[in-house]
Amino acid sequence: MTSSGNSIINGITSGLSNTYAYLASLYPQDGVTFKNITAARNDNTNYLTLNQSFASYLQNNFSTLDKDGDGTISADEMNKFSQTLSTAGVSREELSQLASTGAYSTNMISKILENFDEIDANHDGRVTSAEISAFQYDCSKQEKMDEENYKKATSDMSVFYGDDSSTDVSEYSILSYRYKNFKS
Repeated sequence: MTSSGNSIINGITSGLSNTYAYLASLYPQDGVTFKNITAARNDNTNYLTLNQSFASYLQNNFSTLDKDGDGTISADEMNKFSQTLSTAGVSREELSQLASTGAYSTNMISKILENFDEIDANHDGRVTSAEISAFQYDCSKQEKMDEENYKKATSDMSVFYGDDSSTDVSEYSILSYRYKNFKS
């Protein structure tokens, strides 16, 4: 995972907010309807300006985002959703949906999904940017420790060849089993 947790969550939040803002600019009534999203996604003139991945997410989650059930996602509903993502993080389902839309690197999202339960330190079903960053830090730290331990083990040839001055069997090398009967 090369991106920081902050950039992942911020990217999701800004991507959804920017896509909503673009849709709202195309259809300047009070909020964005399901029909608006569908029309914009099917309009070839929007090909270069409409982020299809985030528009797909808004379309697939329309009923969840339309909190008051009035048939539109208002600016207030979108702002509240963005704030929730920023502060409470994203759920496994939200990440899975974003991964399937192609909005993010499949590898990055896959790693987060694979380790979701471990990353979700407070076990609330959502991962925050802080939790992702902490997990990345712990992974990097463990990787460095493993590297150091490997370097120490491979540079200490006495582990392999043994220490001739040692008379204690526990200090013999990996090869000691071959010679233990010959040393007295």
